[in-house]
Amino acid sequence: SALALVLLVVSGAQADVSPDEVASVIWKYFTELSNNAKETVDGLQQSEITKQIDTLLQSNMRSASLYAEDLQRRLMPFAIDLQARLVQDSQRLKEQIQQELKELQAKLAPYADEVHRQIGTNIRELQAKISPYTEELRSRVDHGAGELRRALEPYASELRGRLQDNADSIQASLSPYADRLQQQIDGGVESLKEHLAPLADDLKAQVEQSVAELRRGLSPYAGQVQEGLNRQLDSLTAQMDKVAEELRARLAASSEELRAQLSPLAEELRQAASGDAESLRQRLAPLAQQLDQRVGQTLEAFRQQAAPFGEAFGQQLVQRLQEMKHKLDSGTAGVEDHLELLEKEVREKVAAFLSTAQ
Repeated sequence: SALALVLLVVSGAQADVSPDEVASVIWKYFTELSNNAKETVDGLQQSEITKQIDTLLQSNMRSASLYAEDLQRRLMPFAIDLQARLVQDSQRLKEQIQQELKELQAKLAPYADEVHRQIGTNIRELQAKISPYTEELRSRVDHGAGELRRALEPYASELRGRLQDNADSIQASLSPYADRLQQQIDGGVESLKEHLAPLADDLKAQVEQSVAELRRGLSPYAGQVQEGLNRQLDSLTAQMDKVAEELRARLAASSEELRAQLSPLAEELRQAASGDAESLRQRLAPLAQQLDQRVGQTLEAFRQQAAPFGEAFGQQLVQRLQEMKHKLDSGTAGVEDHLELLEKEVREKVAAFLSTAQ
């Protein structure tokens, strides 16, 4: 279950617990429970999920530190109480946002042209800010793939050269060769991930700056309904931050997928080394011939997949701003609006709880 993962995070992390990880699994649990109309808050403490958590607690007590034990005991009641409050807060927040948005729409209606102009300007400026980063992302993907390709090229030549040795010599050297190939793959993928990850942080900072500018531009028209405007912009920030986090996750996942596709090359070599010496050349010859080609095809597939992520990121941000414009025009909000703010509230409460627990 999702809540069980909270305990795994806590027991495994000792004194270094990530509030964001804990909040993510509590939020996932809440949304799963909310989607199941048959489950109620009253039945939560008797659910199979809680029984599993109790079992998990007992089984981890021996290996957990005193700090983790104490935190586990305090986290369970907090998580269950928070989930119960979320059910009530969700409906309250939904009604509050809808009422605020109607008031905000009525207040901004006389300034509709200026509001449209402000949002349109914000969209263009955000696109201009993000454009260099999307190009930089494409460049870094191309560069990283090229670097890894060049790092792996000598291995194909070396393998072809080894075929000239006697069978016993080939077999003895094949496992160390496969280990070095795997290390080169792992090192190349880690270097690629480290090179790409900072771009997500840079883009997130640009997004937050853009929303701050939009807030300054629209605030003069909000008057007495400033709180409603702030809530909508907070929701917009949460949505855009989530898009930036998705970009980070997609880049990391693509890099790990690249590792998973290259690693079988080393494993095939290890398997060849474990066979009989007589047929070793017969098994190695096609692999030596294909190694460079297979590496090239895998890296090109990665490049084709990851390079456009920046453009997709920019399109999603523009879509969020256009949705914001539509909400201000219509005075209606979708279900995502209150959920984004509710999730933000959950993360803040979990962070506050863990800061006092530590």
